[in-house]
Amino acid sequence: MKSAFVAELRKLQKEQRFESRLLVCEKETRTAKSGKPWLRLSLGDRTGRIEARMWDNFAEIEKTFVCNDVVDVRGRVDVYQDEAQLIVEQILLAPKAALDDFLPHTKHDIEQLYAQLRGEISTIRNPWLRRLLISFVDDPELAVKLKRAPAAMTMHHAYLGGLLEHIVSLCGLAQRVAQHYPEVDSDLLLTGIVLHDIGKTEELCYSRAISYTTEGQLLGHIVIGLRMVQEKIAEIPDFPRSLAVLVEHLIVSHHGSYEFGSPKLPVVREAVLLNHLDDLDSKMAAMRETLGHAQAEELWTERNAALRRNLLNSEAYIRSGGAVEGSAPIARPAASPETSDAGAGTLFGRMSTAATTTTTIAPAERNKR
Repeated sequence: MKSAFVAELRKLQKEQRFESRLLVCEKETRTAKSGKPWLRLSLGDRTGRIEARMWDNFAEIEKTFVCNDVVDVRGRVDVYQDEAQLIVEQILLAPKAALDDFLPHTKHDIEQLYAQLRGEISTIRNPWLRRLLISFVDDPELAVKLKRAPAAMTMHHAYLGGLLEHIVSLCGLAQRVAQHYPEVDSDLLLTGIVLHDIGKTEELCYSRAISYTTEGQLLGHIVIGLRMVQEKIAEIPDFPRSLAVLVEHLIVSHHGSYEFGSPKLPVVREAVLLNHLDDLDSKMAAMRETLGHAQAEELWTERNAALRRNLLNSEAYIRSGGAVEGSAPIARPAASPETSDAGAGTLFGRMSTAATTTTTIAPAERNKR
């Protein structure tokens, strides 16, 4: 039995057997209504994450591994609310492995993306805004983080390099939109695009797994990003206060509503545009990811977490001539569940147990961009 990637596991049918090497993203012992404890896991690799359950005989085994460990797992597939999940029967701490093999990452060349970002910044005519952005991209410590940071944990661009990819994509959108709306201050809009999610370089950790830092969990990327921008502005003598306030407003309003975590609503053209462009790019990226995992002739995809619905593979639908058997999946509220090849031979030559208790869980993704 070969080691399967998460993307492959999600396509298996109920009761099919699996064997895989995966990263432990979340781990928690829960109690059923009957009073019986069970182990909940979120397992992942560079193709995504999948929920897992272990119902029996886990008391000693679960002490042998913690979050961010790589484990070899074996079991069968179950389906809950139209989504595949794993029923784990055996789990074993795997030998040390390169963790980047288990974390998803952008398909684009990072250095090319960074060069594109620098090129966009060079087009800014306002000397204050250009100097502010250069202070960020020329910061060597921040540059390392910006080239690696994801844009989110699960909702969109949730992979290494995802934040930089998202920013560069928004820059391209801003060029076209600013031409259509000449009254927009394109320099201010571009500044908001580059800086709106800069706090995610500190909100998220992405060395062993994609999760929240303690600061990120307590403050969130809007508050962190606002502080980072204020610190950089303070280092630029005589930076105009009114311009600083506008940049700060773009950051604190970019989620667009109180419901989605913005302390303030967007009240200037550039802030309204930033909110809608950010929303557009995040949703289209999430759709691209979901549709990219669909089989060529598969009409309906798995549930898209960002849009909270299954998506139609329109190309497959057109090829079918509309001759579709059955119906679309029923939309229902559901808890969103959020490999590298293990080499030849079975992963399970033996099973070991040890003794220590661990009930750790990585914080869940907030419903935000």
